[in-house]
Amino acid sequence: MVQVNIPTTSEAAVKQCIENIERWNPHINAIVTLDAETALEAARRADALTQSGRASGLLHGVPILVKDNIDTAGLRTTYASGFFKDHVPDRDATVVRRLREAGAIILGKVTLHEFAFGVRSNNPVIGQCRNPWNPARIPGGSSGGSGAAIAAGMAPLALGTDTGGSVRVPASLNGVCGLRPTVGRVSNHGCMPVSATHDTIGPLARTVPELARLFSVMAGFDPHDHVSERQEVGNLLVDMHAGIKGLRIGIPSNHYFDGVDSEVAYAVQEAMRVLESLGAIMVPITVDGAQTAHAYATTMIYSDACAVHEERLAQPDERWLPATLERMQMGLQYTGRDYARALRAREAWCRSLEDVFSSVDVILSPTSPTVAPPIEDGRSLFEATRAVTQNTYAGAFGKLPGLSVPCGFSSDGMPIGLMLEAAPWREATLFRAGVAYQNQTDWHLRQPALPA
Repeated sequence: MVQVNIPTTSEAAVKQCIENIERWNPHINAIVTLDAETALEAARRADALTQSGRASGLLHGVPILVKDNIDTAGLRTTYASGFFKDHVPDRDATVVRRLREAGAIILGKVTLHEFAFGVRSNNPVIGQCRNPWNPARIPGGSSGGSGAAIAAGMAPLALGTDTGGSVRVPASLNGVCGLRPTVGRVSNHGCMPVSATHDTIGPLARTVPELARLFSVMAGFDPHDHVSERQEVGNLLVDMHAGIKGLRIGIPSNHYFDGVDSEVAYAVQEAMRVLESLGAIMVPITVDGAQTAHAYATTMIYSDACAVHEERLAQPDERWLPATLERMQMGLQYTGRDYARALRAREAWCRSLEDVFSSVDVILSPTSPTVAPPIEDGRSLFEATRAVTQNTYAGAFGKLPGLSVPCGFSSDGMPIGLMLEAAPWREATLFRAGVAYQNQTDWHLRQPALPA
């Protein structure tokens, strides 16, 4: 089982993470680059500050793993691509700088799907990442390494990125918590983009309070990021334990529960009963436009990705994984007229969501309609990604914050995730609901039985 001893010092915490990485990474392949000695030195400095009665910030001495498409100064950042396998940035991404300023200790870099463009978390640099609950299953993606590493006890915190579900899906499939912030809430400066109008860096952790703590450090305006917005963050930790009596939770009658596996549907329904017992009010809703949001989001995301990788797509070579290249080249079919129609559809979708959130505080659904599928399932990368992102693409298209928390397990022992989405800038509402739910359940405390 994953080591769960609570460390008493930062050095002990870092050593425990390194031990878990060395023991279990051969089985799940989540770590691209481990910076053990630097992390241990930073931990000793943090402990010295602690002993002198000082602390460097909200994450003082806490080890964290960073997704390998986010720049880290002096530490290899490959973007999960053969084109960048030896790339070492000379400066930190804004979010990494903020973590360091808050006292966090960067352990290393975690894997992702090539160029963050797929759900299997496979890439030419280190190969296939595997789900710690069953190594024959995918960990989700593109932040599969982040989700798998948290589940395996390789760090208490990790950074991922979410374009159409790439934080929430790995959180769900690995049995951990993940937050997609509102677009513009967290700076993307220093992160390899997929789609600038959809991308956002998000935190993963085992519990919602840990997520909130990390998010509090990450969030805030950055003039270097043209998508960043000047929105007051406030103290998100104050009301996190205030309960959810009177919270209006919308239960969609269309789209979100279509084709959902029976065990997933049952687990989510049980989670609804828990929330209702805590005083939340379940409100049946119809979310107009949800069925078409995925298709329009695909038009924009794929087109944007093709623009980012235009030169690499013009003359593709063996540095691409064939499956990723095939999926991304699908974006070349879209025209400017298609993109314009998608923009108009997005405006209409956001207006529809405004109407929904005038009557409810939160939309509830399964994060993914299925548990983690097998790595070798015979489907194309496009088909596999679309299947598990049925519900996550719509929220991304609407710029919504979304929280995934563990809510059960299938009969074959695979985690199931519950997704809660709120109106833009309402992450605090999601934290309050997530904390209330986790205070009544223990799904987030379950741990995979990894090989000794």
